[in-house]
Amino acid sequence: MDRQALQERFGIMGNSPALRRVLERIRQIGPTDISVLLEGESGVGKELVASAIHGVSKRRHRRLVVVNCGAIPEGLIESELFGAEKGAYTGSVERRTGYFEEANGGTIFLDEIGEMPMQAQVRLLRVLETGEFSRVGSSAVHQTDARIIAAANKDLAAAVAGGTFREDLYYRLSTILLLLPPLRERREDIVPLFQMFLRSVAERYDAPTPKLDATATDLLKR
Repeated sequence: MDRQALQERFGIMGNSPALRRVLERIRQIGPTDISVLLEGESGVGKELVASAIHGVSKRRHRRLVVVNCGAIPEGLIESELFGAEKGAYTGSVERRTGYFEEANGGTIFLDEIGEMPMQAQVRLLRVLETGEFSRVGSSAVHQTDARIIAAANKDLAAAVAGGTFREDLYYRLSTILLLLPPLRERREDIVPLFQMFLRSVAERYDAPTPKLDATATDLLKR
């Protein structure tokens, strides 16, 4: 898949050198099964990039399971990721299938990985090292064949230095580290993105797409 087709399919708009480098990396790493760590500020499109990596991989016909680690309560994240047996915790009335089972054969995208509690980090490291996990409340071992793409909106290397993220897990996840630049560092992409937004709004309301005049274009570029 060439760069233009990749952009059109996954809605990654822009033509700046920085974005072209990201797209080329997606094309290079997509077909591999290597774990990927995406780092960038909130709003830079980490989930879009994860979708594109999955979409050009050999796993593209299987599920992409998206998990926001920062949105799951600390006491539930292990059961959400790895599943739980009936009665494993208060309110657990039936066996729960975890996200890693759901992603088997496909890809799991762990967003906001820096918010993951230490105990869950230990379990995740085991998956990366062996492909094995156990449901909460059970010692039975299960296998998973899920490619892991993780993302963080902060510097995980600094989190390692600060003792809030495991160093061994960081190095396992960051076999490939892809830094996603914010829009202020690729200002030439602002106009194409704004035009895409206008087209999207126009289509939603079945209206003509507004045209940007020279003055508006100049203001956006400043």
